Amino acid sequence: QVQLVESGGDLVQAGGSLRLSCAASTSTASLNAMGWYRQAPGKQRELVAHILNRGNTNYVAAVKGRFTISRDDAKNTLYLQMNSLKPEDTAVYYCSAGDYSIYRTTYYPNYWGQGTQVTVSS
Repeated sequence: QVQLVESGGDLVQAGGSLRLSCAASTSTASLNAMGWYRQAPGKQRELVAHILNRGNTNYVAAVKGRFTISRDDAKNTLYLQMNSLKPEDTAVYYCSAGDYSIYRTTYYPNYWGQGTQVTVSS
């Protein structure tokens, strides 16, 4: 069982920046893959970015060039640096840990954090 605890969500003006953190209860270096999801009111949860154990990253088109996912294995912490924030980035952001299928090029989350609210005002 992997426990994940997010922090860093806040209210920020459009164009601003935030960094989300996710502390894991186990060694992040031992995890196959980790990712950040978000869910806006009335919308489905969507995968924002994921990072593989060997460091490869992938982003949804809406955040490419603005968000950066990273992992500090010494601190067992996953990060999401969010720059140039837009009102449409407003959502609850969830940290996850799971597996990645090379054959299907798909990330499968197995564990979830409780979420942290990000609100971007216009």
